Amino acid sequence: MDERSPSGTSPPSPDDLPFEAALARLEGIVATLEQGDLALEAALAAFEQGVRLSRRCAAQLDQAERRIEALVREGDGLAVRPFAGPEEGGS
Repeated sequence: MDERSPSGTSPPSPDDLPFEAALARLEGIVATLEQGDLALEAALAAFEQGVRLSRRCAAQLDQAERRIEALVREGDGLAVRPFAGPEEGGS
């Protein structure tokens, strides 16, 4: 399976993608796999790429969290506060 773009160049590796591009590519892979139309080898290759992208995104999120924690200071020490994201399973 040749993953070259129409210009003849290879797509960037997951390590070279910005977070948003890696996440978008991962979402595309998930959608493709969910359709169930790929041959076994193609599905395995897509899954492997998805795992690499998932790990890359997780590492980028961890790095961002560390940077945020370093910026949130109270007094002489670091005050770690949990992220207040959207509530899960809203009522």
